[in-house]
Amino acid sequence: MTARSTGVSDEELPVFPFPDTSYRGPDPLFTRLREERPVVRVRWNGGGHAWIVTRHADVRQVLDDTRFSRAASYAPDAPKFSGLFQAPPGMIVSLDPPDHTRLRVLAEQAFSPARIEGMRPRVREMAGRLLDALEKEPDGTPVDLVEGFAAPLAMGVICELLGVPEEDRGQFLVWVRQFADVSGPEELAVEGREKLGAYIAGLVGGKQAAPADDVLSALITARNGEDRLDFGELVGLGYTLLGGGFDSAAGQISNFALTLLDRHQDLWRRLGEHPEEVPAAVEELLRTVNLTGNDTSGMPRIATEDVEIGGATIPAGDAVFLSFASANRDAAVFADPETVDFGRADNPHLAFGHGIHHCLGAPLARVELAVALEELTRRFPDARLAVPEGELLWRAGDVNHNLVSLPVHLRRSTA
Repeated sequence: MTARSTGVSDEELPVFPFPDTSYRGPDPLFTRLREERPVVRVRWNGGGHAWIVTRHADVRQVLDDTRFSRAASYAPDAPKFSGLFQAPPGMIVSLDPPDHTRLRVLAEQAFSPARIEGMRPRVREMAGRLLDALEKEPDGTPVDLVEGFAAPLAMGVICELLGVPEEDRGQFLVWVRQFADVSGPEELAVEGREKLGAYIAGLVGGKQAAPADDVLSALITARNGEDRLDFGELVGLGYTLLGGGFDSAAGQISNFALTLLDRHQDLWRRLGEHPEEVPAAVEELLRTVNLTGNDTSGMPRIATEDVEIGGATIPAGDAVFLSFASANRDAAVFADPETVDFGRADNPHLAFGHGIHHCLGAPLARVELAVALEELTRRFPDARLAVPEGELLWRAGDVNHNLVSLPVHLRRSTA
């Protein structure tokens, strides 16, 4: 069976990534693709082709199917895509079973529910300290929720996990942004990756000699019988925690605040009065606020044999991308999917993936996002955007939809 020829034609498809993606949602073309060509082969900007999977059930099917390999995307003859951030090989997100299974079993020991929940007071303390500083600004003076709150909170949390001293965190931020910029000079990305790697290697060595009460130390001491994580695996997990724990969290804290302040001011005030409703609001924002810059997970999988899915046959050797953003708007799963419904009872979104590669840090991300919204809405019920949403600037070339800044009046000026 070949790809469906009805509906959206190849001539109608722009090169991928599609141009009209934003934090508000994926390119509207995905709505038609889900209905007419749910698994579609597209031309990649810069050369080559890939398959895009758009429906919720099909995305889950690929994630559960071992014939779609992450590790194979690193083979010398695998399709390559310009402008795409690829995690270094050997990291947990880059592996298939049984290698992935082994790392996952060991890594999960450091992310026990008790440990993650135990971080909530510390996350709240960091958030409070940052908001205390912003509150000292003169009434009526805009503050930047990106550089003044979201970025330092996310960096503070991940550095607590890794045991990074406070005096090193500013430099850490510079290296991370170099590493994540897929449009800048390649030598800068390489420099950022190498400096991060050298720093994390030093952290691992220090924790091996003198373990502390942090997740990196817990990873070092994790055991499965006689098995343990070796030095290189510990450095790779440090990279994984840093990339997923900082960039994604910082981006979503800012994007959630923007979404509420721009289009749901009533809910912003309500959450401040009813913090018990924050967890459900976080889940709906995870479903509807589009983090990824190209509307997919950004991580290609390679079909290791011909596989039929969604009415198309994907040939062995072809690359497949999964659009979580599109799947999260699938009308077969979500009633009135384009509507932001903070009372949605059933919300099986795929913001953290599914199956063996379900995000290891999802419980911590939920704690961090919930605390950020609770503290912002409780302390500043009358906050408002300081500039129109259309005038905000976004970081060009980042993997995710990340704001350059988010100017906000924390309280209405009485002037």
